[in-house]
Amino acid sequence: MDKIKERFTILGQKIEAAEARAEAAEAENKKLNQTLLERDQEISSLQHKLSLAEGELEKSETKVKELKTASDEGETHRTTGENLARKVQLLEEELDKAEKDLKDTTEKLRQVDVKAEHFERQVTRVEQERDEWERKHGEAVEKYQQSKRELDEVVAQMESL
Repeated sequence: MDKIKERFTILGQKIEAAEARAEAAEAENKKLNQTLLERDQEISSLQHKLSLAEGELEKSETKVKELKTASDEGETHRTTGENLARKVQLLEEELDKAEKDLKDTTEKLRQVDVKAEHFERQVTRVEQERDEWERKHGEAVEKYQQSKRELDEVVAQMESL
């Protein structure tokens, strides 16, 4: 009788441990889902910045083309030519900066994509672990119920003696 009670105690402890591990896995899964959501928001933000940088780049290129065209038409005044050259230089610098920003933003977006894929794999793995723990928990509960039924039968048989 004591061995049966001891066995039930051990089974109860194993069930509690399995439930604790399942809860921990669910908490980790929730944390990873939150991280994934943050990464998705970061991706959206970077994509928006990328589109803005591309728009600025197009505007800058258009301005550069316009200024180069005006310069090519041959402004007769020396000061006007110098002013245009300065504007072209400034616009080219802006263009270089915009291209650098575009490159940096593209690289950040690529890195975020890589991180997002990594977190998605982690979430999948944690969900699989959680499913496995839930399956094991179900099996442990079933064993506990079966053992309880057997114990009840043994107790009933002992009482009938």
